[in-house]
Amino acid sequence: MGMFGGIMRKGSVLHMIIWMNPVSSLLLLGSLALTLGCPPVPGAINVARYGEASQDSDHYFPNNPKASARNAIDGVKYVNYDRGSCTHTTGLNRPWWRLNLKNIYKISSVILLNRGDCCAARLLGAQIRIGNSPYNDNPVCGQVTNVQDLTLTFCCYGMEGQYVSVVIPGRNEKLTLCEVEVYGYMIGDQPIWNSFQAAG
Repeated sequence: MGMFGGIMRKGSVLHMIIWMNPVSSLLLLGSLALTLGCPPVPGAINVARYGEASQDSDHYFPNNPKASARNAIDGVKYVNYDRGSCTHTTGLNRPWWRLNLKNIYKISSVILLNRGDCCAARLLGAQIRIGNSPYNDNPVCGQVTNVQDLTLTFCCYGMEGQYVSVVIPGRNEKLTLCEVEVYGYMIGDQPIWNSFQAAG
């Protein structure tokens, strides 16, 4: 990923900043820095697609057995469970879904896509946790307090970790996620705004 740190592509807003005059570039970079946490900047890469997903259990329906954890990172945003692109656990206590990014990332934002055909309230109270422990006990980036919108964005402002978990604490519940997106850059890579300032 090099100097772009996995958060931008050629042709994105940040890429175009390089070709602006220095004063305009610094002003625009400062503006972007204030809002970097969320939503993702144009051209940002969803690093969840390159990870491995797991969950506490897979619910099995005879007419639709597709409930696996990897459905949440397949890039498909169907919100009707019957379309076969959402996760579904069996209803255990403190259900969880976990993403292993395979490397440590600084994470700017996490976006959850809730189920749309029913049962949206099941996600209330879910915590988004980020860190290096594989046991779902990492620091909390945010918590679901409202499910009026299906797309839920959480600003994590550079929290570091290899694992991103969604955990519903304190009750038995069925956990369903129709997509999870994670934006940030790998530790050791240098984001574009830092590279620009260092060069200046």
